[in-house]
Parts: sequence; C-alpha cells; structure tokens
Amino acid sequence: MKSSKTLSCLTYLSFILAVIAFAPTAPAQTVKKIEASDPTFEDLQSPSVAGNTGKKSWKPKDWLEVEVKVKLEPGRAAPRDGHVDRLTVRWYVAVENKIDKAGQKYFLMEKEVTHVNVPLDEDFYLSCYLSPATIKRLTGSERAGKNSITAVGGEITVVGASAPARFTSQGSVSKPWWQSPTMQRTNKYPLLDKNETPFKFLWWDRYLEIESEPS
Repeated sequence: MKSSKTLSCLTYLSFILAVIAFAPTAPAQTVKKIEASDPTFEDLQSPSVAGNTGKKSWKPKDWLEVEVKVKLEPGRAAPRDGHVDRLTVRWYVAVENKIDKAGQKYFLMEKEVTHVNVPLDEDFYLSCYLSPATIKRLTGSERAGKNSITAVGGEITVVGASAPARFTSQGSVSKPWWQSPTMQRTNKYPLLDKNETPFKFLWWDRYLEIESEPS
C-alpha cells in the first residue's frame, strides 16, 4: 500500500516537472519601458542633389514628415552591448476622405517598419513620410503641412519589453482613434519609410537603421 502511494507521488512529481520543462518561457526583460513622444510634423521640400549630369529646371515640391522621439529604458536582462536587435513601429495616419463620397469619413493608412541595432538609454527618432503626389491626391493641394492630415498615431514593440508603447497626435492612447469604425483602410496612398524617400542619406545619425526586406 505504502509503495503504491510512493509510486503515485513519484508519477505526479514527474508530471509536474515535465509540465515545467516544456512550458513556454517568457522572454527576459531587456527593456523596462519604451518612452515615446507625441508625433511632430514638418513640411520638407525635395532635396536638390548636385551631380555631373547637367542642369535641369525643376521646382521642388513639399513632402510631409512625421517624427517621434523614442528612448528605451534598459531592463534587468539588458544586453551588455547596450543594444537590442530590433524595434518595430506600426504607423497610422488618418486623412479626411474628400474623394470617395460613399465611403467612411476618414481614410486610414498604415505602415509597419522594422529597425535594427537599436540603442538602449539613448534618444533616437522614428519617421514616416507622405510624398508630394500623395498629398496632392488626398488634399488637392501641393502644399504640405499639419493640416494635410487629421491624426497620426502608432505602436512601438520590442521583444523583451515589458509592454508596447503607443503615441498619438489626437485623443488618448488607451482608446486609439485608429480602431474607430469611421476609418476606411486603404493602401492606395502609401506611407513611406525614410529609405523610400530622397531623404534616405540625410540626418543619418538621428534615425535608426531600417531593416532591409529579403530579396
């Protein structure tokens, strides 16, 4: 009888140990907190790049840049080199729908960008852009500016962070406007990352590197 009880206890203990061994483990906390500022806006003219191909007559047009300042507070398991491998930001931009009268009140554009070699405990910036052609199609004007768009928001995630961080130019991050049913998702008007613009080689150290997509 005693040996039967002992066998049952050993079987139960073996089961518990097996559950613990194969249970998924949470990633170590490399980042304690993701700090993100409110987004800021700036209109930028297409840069003039000198070359040896001769002069061309042209008038620079306006781009709209949206920028967020970010800082990662190191966690208990922060890497010794002071960096994490990747950071992903998903951008959301809302523009008043002046085109599709049968659609929702606002167009919602999205863009996900993955950055690499991300420093800890250091300020850096993330950005996305609307091209002159997109601005003209959406607003009917070639002039960029904060009034070109209704709202900007986004979510930043890092593997090993205690929680993602949201940022927004309007409303509360606890009730993100981009989840509203009044938004009509569209990919006709692309958001661009910095590498997809003529600003790719400008202000290099201000921004994070962007991960190249596999060819």
